[in-house]
Amino acid sequence: MVGALGVSLIVLVVVRALLGDYRVSFPDAIRILSGEQIPGASFVLMESTLPRAVMAVLAGAALGAAGSSLQTMLRNPLASPDVLGVTLGASAGAVLTVVVLDLTGAAVTVAALTGSLLVAGALLTQAGRGGGTTGRMILVGVALAAMLGALVHWVLLYADIYNAQEALIWLTGSLNTVTWTDITRMALADVLLLPVLVLLGRSLAVLSLGDDVAGGLGLGVVGTRLGVTLAVVALVAGATSLVGPIAFVGLLSGPIARALLPGRPAPGTAALVGAATVLASDYLAATIVDGTPLPVGVVTGILGAPVLLWLLHRRTSTQEIG
Repeated sequence: MVGALGVSLIVLVVVRALLGDYRVSFPDAIRILSGEQIPGASFVLMESTLPRAVMAVLAGAALGAAGSSLQTMLRNPLASPDVLGVTLGASAGAVLTVVVLDLTGAAVTVAALTGSLLVAGALLTQAGRGGGTTGRMILVGVALAAMLGALVHWVLLYADIYNAQEALIWLTGSLNTVTWTDITRMALADVLLLPVLVLLGRSLAVLSLGDDVAGGLGLGVVGTRLGVTLAVVALVAGATSLVGPIAFVGLLSGPIARALLPGRPAPGTAALVGAATVLASDYLAATIVDGTPLPVGVVTGILGAPVLLWLLHRRTSTQEIG
């Protein structure tokens, strides 16, 4: 199943990079990647479609693995970074830095990381012993998200029209302006942090049994929880600072990954699901309305909202966690 998901991801990358308003043939793509310049096609492939495809994979993998890890750690399928306000914390930090301080680049990443850490700290502080009271965490997350959303909108009211328009597009989640420099930064975050979540996957499965049971089995509960939280926050902040808050990817990826591999740790599979979700959504966003490319967050938001309602209904009906 995981192999089929990997093959599907490769196919999606090829489709997103080569098919669109301006189509590039596969032989031409090979020639361009080999260093040959083909007027028009080289620019489209190397400066538009291929960067978007690569960033979709990297950002989607980060968000998918982060969402799945958070859901497993907190034993709640609704505990994704965007629902709990971690993503909006990163967004608020980034928007304040860009609009108020007029800074770009690494400063935005640091601000996004700071915003996410503050939200994560507030959530863990209010979660009860060991972070176990996840129902309260969701309520706190919703409250923090409302407050941060109001703060972002207040900042936008005082921004000039051009900056406000750019910020609104970014806040929806967009791959329209990604560069190879952005891709390098996101790739570095993935290389450093995704293995951490994959390696901690088995520990997360033990942690999902409860803190007392996990401690009795010899697991360092506090260290595991801290490591997962820091990795999740860093991945979410990194992706959000570069492409904006792409909605519901973490929420969607975890349940799908667990359905594909029931009973097994799923951060790696969720990373593949997240990458495929963002890739497919970005292709739909670019082609679904002729001549009017949409931000990828519009499509993931449309897909994610029904899933969130389904999870809420399922959780209410079955009272199952994780």
